[in-house]
Amino acid sequence: MLQILFAFGLSCLMIASGSQAVDLGGSLTQGGMVWGQVAPGSEISLNGQPVKVGPEGHFVFGFGRDEGPTASLVILHRDGKREERTLNISAREFDIERVNGLPPKTVTPPPEWRDRRKVETGKVREARSHLADNLHWSRGFVKPAEGRFSGFYGSQRILNGKPRSPHYGLDIAGPTGTPIYAPAGGVVRLAVPDFLLEGGIVIIDHGFGVTSTLFHMNSVDVEEGSWIHQGDKIGTIGATGRASGPHVDWRVNWQNVRLDPKLLIGDSNKG
Repeated sequence: MLQILFAFGLSCLMIASGSQAVDLGGSLTQGGMVWGQVAPGSEISLNGQPVKVGPEGHFVFGFGRDEGPTASLVILHRDGKREERTLNISAREFDIERVNGLPPKTVTPPPEWRDRRKVETGKVREARSHLADNLHWSRGFVKPAEGRFSGFYGSQRILNGKPRSPHYGLDIAGPTGTPIYAPAGGVVRLAVPDFLLEGGIVIIDHGFGVTSTLFHMNSVDVEEGSWIHQGDKIGTIGATGRASGPHVDWRVNWQNVRLDPKLLIGDSNKG
């Protein structure tokens, strides 16, 4: 039996199989994050790829911008029972977003940037590669800064008139120096003030492959390896890197899958 309930913008999926029951919270949509708990010792896979299951049975996974229309979820319970369900992923429509006034070299980076960008993107990949047992992602997320939403996940970006790949973050505009707070707790995996495109960048590991990345920061006020709590100040809004004005670009990943941060904060954090 498969039952889907909707409340407060989140979906709750219950998979029932005899004495086994798995409750899933989150959003069964493009850009959505889904979480749940099974009996310890169970194994889970999504579309044939293993999903981390913690010591107490917690797990999390997510869907990319272009995911769908379905996904296959397989649960191998510790008693040997195998449960397979097809998850229906709701499609979304995304806007066209035009961003003008960017420095030309940040739209089409010059060849001499190539080696440095290779190092920078390698650091980002490494920071997002951890699968720690921390459950900070399970305690919810908050809007990381005061300000209006100025850019949205999934929008097709046209930079200085040139079409580019979709935007995968939630932009929050505010005056330079506006405090930026940790949207959820975790360990700081990356804290650098001067990446070429991202400018000041911080990556927070919330556990189980879930990370927050925040960039264009005017100041970076945390150090790599430090543990922080939700709401701790991590820096300030700026216009560093490839930015047309002061804002923070907040991104959420589940490993290499880019998720929509706005789905995680709901209507209680309107911008």
